[in-house]
Amino acid sequence: MTSLMGRLRRNVPGTAGAVIVAAMAVLAVIGPILWGAQAERIDADAILQGASPGHPLGTDNLGRDLLARVLVAGRYSLLLALAATLIGALAGVVLGALPSVLPRRAARLVTGTVNALVAFPGLLLAMFTAVVSGLGARGAVLGIGAAIAPGFARLTQNLAATVAGSDYVAAARMLGVPRRRILTGHVLPNIAEPLILHLTQALGGALLGLAGLSFLGLGVQPPDFDWGRLLFDGFPRIYVTPEVALGPAAAIALAGIGFNLLGDALAKAAARTTVPRGRTVAPAPSGPPPEPDPEAVLEVRDLTVTFPGTSPGTSPGTSPGTSPGTSPGTSPHGASPVRNLSLTVAPGEIVGLVGESGSGKSMTAAAIGGLVPYPGVVTYAALRLGGKDVAALTDKELGTTLAMVFQDPLAALNPALKVGGQLAEVAIVHEGATREQARRRAVDRLAQVHLPEPQRRAAQHPHELSGGMRQRAVIAMGLMGTPRLIIADEPTTALDVTVQRQILKLLREVVEETGAATLFISHDIAVVGELCDRVVVMYAGRVVEELPAGDLAGGAAHPYTKALIASLPDLDTDRDTPLAGIPGTQPAPADVGPGCAFAPRCALATARCSSERPELADLGPGRRVACWEVK
Repeated sequence: MTSLMGRLRRNVPGTAGAVIVAAMAVLAVIGPILWGAQAERIDADAILQGASPGHPLGTDNLGRDLLARVLVAGRYSLLLALAATLIGALAGVVLGALPSVLPRRAARLVTGTVNALVAFPGLLLAMFTAVVSGLGARGAVLGIGAAIAPGFARLTQNLAATVAGSDYVAAARMLGVPRRRILTGHVLPNIAEPLILHLTQALGGALLGLAGLSFLGLGVQPPDFDWGRLLFDGFPRIYVTPEVALGPAAAIALAGIGFNLLGDALAKAAARTTVPRGRTVAPAPSGPPPEPDPEAVLEVRDLTVTFPGTSPGTSPGTSPGTSPGTSPGTSPHGASPVRNLSLTVAPGEIVGLVGESGSGKSMTAAAIGGLVPYPGVVTYAALRLGGKDVAALTDKELGTTLAMVFQDPLAALNPALKVGGQLAEVAIVHEGATREQARRRAVDRLAQVHLPEPQRRAAQHPHELSGGMRQRAVIAMGLMGTPRLIIADEPTTALDVTVQRQILKLLREVVEETGAATLFISHDIAVVGELCDRVVVMYAGRVVEELPAGDLAGGAAHPYTKALIASLPDLDTDRDTPLAGIPGTQPAPADVGPGCAFAPRCALATARCSSERPELADLGPGRRVACWEVK
């Protein structure tokens, strides 16, 4: 929360929204106390007056001061908006979460209902509900609540769908946990934060909606009054004494803008799940961090990523390693796709991170880059970039120091924007460059990655480029700053062999020219052996071997690494025999036992391997292995 508020302070519109909302809250408290009597005082000598020193906004048909009434109406307006928002949120959350726990047919019925409500115009739904419920504040609140509910239902439905397929929800169903308990204990706690943020934005919409209904005569009725009712009363005089209508109109607009600015800023701030932003980051509990490695650009010590589950006595979101008797990096109530990972990358070095799908490679990259999705929890003893803790880096420092190259360049590029504009945005946002400077740099970087006709390509959309060109453009985007670390997450998987070789050659050239450290993630051990200087092998979330790339083919020690190499066909492979493979399957993160995770698939496994986990041990210069059978 502290980090989130820090980002909010750096967001000028968000700060402005927070100031407006705070002022409205103060007004709601002190308004009736200070100006309540003045707002109700009838003055027959001042009926229907315009602006004057005594009445800056004029008076109404009973001579009451309109400025005082606007100030007093703030409390009633905000309370009605809060009530409507809570009603809509409660109804919407329940309606949206039900499909995740109901049987299939009932879930389809609820989903269809939500879709129908979302398609129905919100204002018409509010007006219909208000008329049916009866004119007045109650009907208006119910009407706006009904209009807000479908939006909450759709958001909740989308969020709950991502949680409903989780292993811990499936396990709860298998154990016969009641649906109500699954909903309240497993689903809703894991989607609460975005719903709370949406609540702030919905408050602004409810305030405007209630004012609209009162202005139409369907909301608050005399003798009560809110800002919408004051606007309704003053509107017939707008051409003669416009100030009587502009006062409540300004209050409505200002409050609506404040809530929307604050809600938008909070949503953007919380959506950043990066390590320095900390929404899903917990400090490692194992003593002081180790001293920085002066020779490493990237230094990772005991990195663990956990997606919390629930069990009796625990709550979703419990950080790993914080319970008594639980060692760092373990969690008895969640799944950990990355466990106690440590590695370093030196300047100009390319380190390959290999393993089967599901071994934790991409999640490691996400944790380093701050992209672990909610509700993931990241712990570490040290996570440093250029000698600095990643948590201490500013947006500018992180954006220019770290470059990410993803597997699917089409997904990494916005299809609606031109390539040059997207590259230029990096320099504009992170380095404060002008548009012209940023555009020239974008063209220069496209030329640097050997993209033909860079000026022309910069003016094209991503779909107009080939797969190899798009990947070059993504690499150029990472070079728009001065990256000290490049994380390439399977950047050649979707490319054909010829283009793949070109991209690998380009990565090597970029590293040699910039001196950047590079973490190259791939499941293709042959590609890693060709490109990288050093190789780190992962299995079931842990590092099982680390060795120089030159020793990969003939010097691998761990049975898993040997099996990976043996499964690669070459020109000498007998085509009449079945391809070599690794028997069995990799365990899911939640199913990893206390021993070596590879033991069930290993021909050398002993009873010790199944009960006791081997730690990484030195096996010579630049070599470490985690195996009881390797001496």
